[in-house]
Amino acid sequence: MTRIESKKVSVNCPQAECFEFLTNMNNYELLLPKKNVSDWSSDEKVCSFKIQKTYKLVLEKIGGTPSSQINIKSGEGAFKFTLDVNLKEENGVTEAQLICDADINPFLKMMVMKPLNNLFDYMADRIAVVKGKEQA
Repeated sequence: MTRIESKKVSVNCPQAECFEFLTNMNNYELLLPKKNVSDWSSDEKVCSFKIQKTYKLVLEKIGGTPSSQINIKSGEGAFKFTLDVNLKEENGVTEAQLICDADINPFLKMMVMKPLNNLFDYMADRIAVVKGKEQA
């Protein structure tokens, strides 16, 4: 199992509000790089999209811990993974981090490790931007 952890970001938003936003898979379109994503489709529990018009990814919300963690798993696609979004509030500011555990072979790992790490860092930054704007 390969673990990929995004950087931790500070979100100017209460933890419960961040959790509410991130439990709706429709909102994940706002967290992804528009130039690399096509064929977006979503509802509250599942989203799917193509990355750079090649790989289709399906993300399905499967549970979590109220206000502190959202658990997502991959659907059909190139490889299986889970993605946890962890939230922790301190003094009205929420710390967010994405943690992915992927079942990938060593060859694929060499190819996808850096792009996935960049993607999860980008998504973490976008959580801070999207939710921070609403508070300003």
